[in-house]
Amino acid sequence: MPRVRIRRLWPITALALAGCSSGMPAQERGSTLRARLNADIISSDPGTKRDLNTDSVLLHVVEGLVASREDGSIGPMLASSWTISPDRRTYSFQLRRGVRFHNGALLTAGDVVWSLKRYLAPATHWRCRADLGPEGIAQIVSITSPDRLTVRLVLDRPAPLLLKTLARADCGGTGIVHRDSVGKDGKWIRPIGTGPFEWGEWRRNQFVELERFAGYQPLPGTPDGNGGGKQALVDRVRFVAIPDGSAASAALLRGSLDILDGLSPNELGAVKGAAGVRLVDAPSMDFFGILFQTKDPVLADPRLRRAIALSIDVASLTRAATHGTGTADSSPIPVASPYFGDVERPLIKRDLVAARALAKAAGYDGRPITLITSHAPPEIYDAAIVVQAMAREAGINFEIVTLDWATHLARYSSGQYQAMLFGYSARLDPSLLFNAFIGDRSVDPRKVWNTPAALSLLGQSFEAEEPRARQAVFDAMDRRFRTEVPAVILYNSRRVTALSEGVTGFRPWSAQSQRLWNVGLGEH
Repeated sequence: MPRVRIRRLWPITALALAGCSSGMPAQERGSTLRARLNADIISSDPGTKRDLNTDSVLLHVVEGLVASREDGSIGPMLASSWTISPDRRTYSFQLRRGVRFHNGALLTAGDVVWSLKRYLAPATHWRCRADLGPEGIAQIVSITSPDRLTVRLVLDRPAPLLLKTLARADCGGTGIVHRDSVGKDGKWIRPIGTGPFEWGEWRRNQFVELERFAGYQPLPGTPDGNGGGKQALVDRVRFVAIPDGSAASAALLRGSLDILDGLSPNELGAVKGAAGVRLVDAPSMDFFGILFQTKDPVLADPRLRRAIALSIDVASLTRAATHGTGTADSSPIPVASPYFGDVERPLIKRDLVAARALAKAAGYDGRPITLITSHAPPEIYDAAIVVQAMAREAGINFEIVTLDWATHLARYSSGQYQAMLFGYSARLDPSLLFNAFIGDRSVDPRKVWNTPAALSLLGQSFEAEEPRARQAVFDAMDRRFRTEVPAVILYNSRRVTALSEGVTGFRPWSAQSQRLWNVGLGEH
């Protein structure tokens, strides 16, 4: 495969301001931190074609107006502050002074307006466009720049979740990019952001390399989630695509990899206790489960979907599929969430007698139900095998189809499946977790739950601000979810990372993504 490298072209004055004194090519100088991806990224355009790996890489390159803190609250990033009008519909963001893009240009309100309008344009296919449209948390009706450092958003209605939506990793953090990121024809070229690392080289299915941005302007203080004070402590970061777990473990053990993040449970044995390797972990705000196409003729009856839920011993499946690292969960709200309460805590108990009776009442005649899965991550294939075996005891016949990850994701996005084992990356607010399921399927085929009650409750969760009121809405959503069963939740994962002895400063967190700013390399 030919090697393609895109170089930044900075004016001399910009180089001087950035404090860059050497024109030496990146590959000939300094330190490289090598981290593993279990699959290649999907694109370099934030929040468009994306998955967890894509989000993690790009959040080193781009930054939004705000960022998620460690505890899930929202902090400043490119905006130093913001105000909200008394009617809660107008947000005015004050930008930080002196922030530069990777091409040396100063960040202005005009750049923010351009980026946000690009995200909202249908042709961009931004993941979160629907969330900021007529059927979402609120519609953005205008984006203006009253002055060079002020950006003003006007909504059609109050939206307490606006800032959390802008900060979402799966939205690309609504990262602000320079307009030179696209060509004159409007086609995407590469991300020219403001983050601590800039885009270097992407060899598809091999690696993505990011280079330290000498002109980066960090916030004061320590790093906090995706925000706070970020520093690039190495000259470059190389994200290496190694799908095979055994190969990734071997690379770490022989010293050609520094960070093995998101270890699959079946990879732990190869590195646990190995000399020169340290393990760190954190509970994840993700969830894995079985999605149903509720419009499918076989699965349209909720009694059959409840039968499937009752056929599964969630605790046993979690132990088997995750090798004891995951946490069994029957709620879309992860165990690590502060909103995981008394309603969310009980696991659905396996009841084969009730499962058989419900399947019979639904008119199920034993015909095969196609269950799509993949090996990304490997445990969802294992989970599919366990689901198939357990459901068979209730007379429910799953036929497993295993796809590569790219095809698996495409089938999810298009809604072309009967049933699917799927994992949702971490979302730090329960409204956003439920929003992954609820919506108009004709507009967004990813949605699997579109009953009037579900849509109403989701809207209430968007509007509620006080924690007790929000908990009451989430409890109601959880109860209805278990009744209507648009999906069966199985478990939350635990993010385990293996580090070589020279790695310093790495911190896992419940949002899952690798954060390699403020991570350094000591002596091996």
